[in-house]
Parts: sequence; structure tokens; C-alpha cells
Amino acid sequence: MTGSQGPGFSRRALIGTGLGVGAAVLTSAGTGPALAADRPSGGGSATAQRRARAFLAAAMDAYPEHGSIRLTQSYTDQAGLFSTAFTYDNALAVLAHLSSRTDDGRARAVTLGDALLYAQAHDPAYDDGRLRQAYNVGPYTFYDGSPQPDGFVRADGSANVGTQFGFTGTAVGDMAWAGIALAALARRTGKRRFLAGAVRIGEWIERVGRTDEPLGGYKFGVDGADEKLPFTSTEHNTDLIALFGQLARLTGNRGWLERRARAGAFVRRMWEPDGGFFYTGTNDGVTVNRSPIPEDTQTWTQLALSSPAHSRSLDWATSELAVLDTAERRNSTVPAGQSYEGVTFSSASLLANEDAPIADGQPKPDRNGVWFEGTAHLALALRDRSTRGDQAHARRLIASIERAQDLLGGGQTVGGEAIAPNSGIVSASSPIDTGFGFGYYPYRHTGATAWYLMAAARANPLRA
Repeated sequence: MTGSQGPGFSRRALIGTGLGVGAAVLTSAGTGPALAADRPSGGGSATAQRRARAFLAAAMDAYPEHGSIRLTQSYTDQAGLFSTAFTYDNALAVLAHLSSRTDDGRARAVTLGDALLYAQAHDPAYDDGRLRQAYNVGPYTFYDGSPQPDGFVRADGSANVGTQFGFTGTAVGDMAWAGIALAALARRTGKRRFLAGAVRIGEWIERVGRTDEPLGGYKFGVDGADEKLPFTSTEHNTDLIALFGQLARLTGNRGWLERRARAGAFVRRMWEPDGGFFYTGTNDGVTVNRSPIPEDTQTWTQLALSSPAHSRSLDWATSELAVLDTAERRNSTVPAGQSYEGVTFSSASLLANEDAPIADGQPKPDRNGVWFEGTAHLALALRDRSTRGDQAHARRLIASIERAQDLLGGGQTVGGEAIAPNSGIVSASSPIDTGFGFGYYPYRHTGATAWYLMAAARANPLRA
């Protein structure tokens, strides 16, 4: 969908039936609130973390009249996605809640984990362990005037799949993150239901995603018509290194180690030794895609592998994807007097056409817009590597994210209710074109907020 009614999609490609890759969100956010008196100074302050957790709680509790089985809304209402709850974002929310080491955080993580299990057990069409790309968690009226009256659990008891936006497919990466979150819950709670759910996810990926193509690894997943997609993603296979390794550890089944090795071999085939970075993957299982080069394949590989032979990927991301967004930048939506440092989504983001909107009816991109989700996992990866200068650089990035929490995305709502001031991280400082067919904008975002909390807590979700 495009134009004035075009919604915005997550960082992952839209894999719903017949809709292709998604467009971008509606408009850019307005200026944020005035600087609070207790503004955090950076480096993961307790105040900033408390505000971030408050946002995750508000996004989780936005529809109390629709029952206790619930997921977290991914973006504030202003993004135009209504009550959409992406599976990936909710997996991150579980991990962020666990990283708080509080009773409330643990309770919220368990509730979200049980909701993922509910979706797995109550899919309207399948009983094979899959989760869909996203769900609805509250009522709304869609752009065409059709009502969506249900919460996460529909009247017939089925999970409310996000059909209005076409979020009906299943991506291996989304599944892997859900499995990682359930495995973390199994470790922390000792409850076997969480491990059983994670194992079902792993088995679905093995059954559907495994490929014997020359480059190997695991394929992208299926679209909403249950047709297999031809791509193989470095990011997804990095996720599987973590998931399969954790399943091996928790179950004692060494078969998961063979699967982990298969995913790891694909990731290492994507390494470019001359440039010191990882490519994004392959479209056909034979030819490596050499452009665009994304940020997350550089940072997540460090978090999953901690490989000295590949740790230069962080240097590549730091130097080649670094951005500084200021009000003076063309197409920037940053208010006067503010600036934010970090990284952008991919090499293509730096070359975006600033004379044309990201999609029909959407804002024009800012080549120097900061992608705060990626900036947070870069900060965490630098903390994990911890070579000379890494800790100081990570603190600067976290300070930039905390400043954004204070000043960007003011006046936004979840479920029609105002969120607490200065709480939640926007996905981007200004509109950015990812180079993969969708954009990011200054709307407060569950995923970006969760990654910030994990970076501040030094909690590595990809290496238990």
C-alpha cells in the first residue's frame, strides 16, 4: 500500500500474500517535549531505563478490556499501524523485560511468552509450530472503513493474525527471535512449556527452512499463502546460531549442534575479508548479494559468534554507516539545536534519493537519519567486543539514544492514550530509507526501546 493510506512496516520485508515488500509510514513525527529537569547524562542511566520500561509497559497494557492474554503494540498510534504487534518486537520485549532483573520485568516476560505460546497453539490455519509476522492486539477501523473489533484473542479463540496489513507470512528470523525469547524464559523460570515452544519453533525452521543449495544455510521462510520464499538471509542464519545453540544446551540433543553449524557456515560464507564486513545474503542460494550492506549483519554476528577473526565488522559499521543528524541536514526532522549520532540501516541509506519520497505520499529521506535500533545493538556489540575505545564509543551512542528518548516523539499515543513524557525510543531521528523497500521514522518503537534496554544492561540476547 502506498499514498496517504499507506502503513509503515517493520525492518523486515513484508511477506503477506501478494503484497510484496512494504512501503513506509505516514508522516514524520513532530518535535519532542522540552528537556526534562532530570535528563539522563548518558551511559545507561537508571532514570532513562525506567522511562524506557514504562513505555514497554504502556504498549503492553494498552487494551485492558480485551483480556489478560496480550502482546505489546510495536509502534505508537501515529505510525499508522494501529494495534499491530510484530512477533520480532515482542521477542525483544521479553528479553528486555528479563534484562531488568525485577519481579515486574519477569512477570511481564512470562505473560508475553505465554502469549507467543498461545499464538503458536491457536493459529487460525496451522498447527505446526509457526508464528505469523504480526498480530492485532486491539480494535481499530482500517483505512478502507472495515472494522477490526477484536483484541489479540478473537471471539472464536484463535490468535488475531494481522491480515489487514498482510502480515500473515512466517519469517525464519522472526521465528528464531521468538525461540530465543522462549529459551530465555525456560532458563529463567524452569518452566518446560517455554522450552517445548522453542523446540517446536526450531523444528519448524529445520523442516521448512533447511536448504541444500550451494551456499547452504536456512531459507527466509514462507509467505501468507505458505509458499516458500527463495532468499537466504545472513541475519536470519545469525539468529539461528543463537537459537540452535541454546536448544542444544537446554535439551541435551546434539542434533541442534549440527543445525547450528549449518547456519554458522552460511554466515561465514557471507564474510568479505578484504572489506571486513558481512554481506546480506543470497536471492538464489548460489550468488552472494553484494549490495546493499546492512548494519545488523555486522553487529549481530559479533553478538552471536564473538569471533576475533570477524570482529572487524564492528569497525566497518562504525566507519561506513556512521551518521550525525542535525536540523541543518536536508530533509531532517530534528528540531533546531539538537543533534544525534549513531548509524544508519545500510549502505543504501547513505545514497538515498533525497529528492523523492521513500514511497508515494511519504516524506523524503534524510541520508543522515539515525537508526536507533541499530545504534543500540552496535553499542551492545562494542561493549561485548571491548577492545580499545569500544566502551567509550558505546557510552556515546547510548547517550545519544537517551537524548532522543527525552526530546523526540513527543505527544504520541498507544491505544489512543498518551504515553508518559520522555518514555520510549523512536525508531529513527528523521525519515530514513533502508534500501530494502521500506523506511523508518520518528515514532516510538518497542523494538528500538528493547534494544536500548539490553545495551544499557549489557544483556546479550544472542549468547546466553
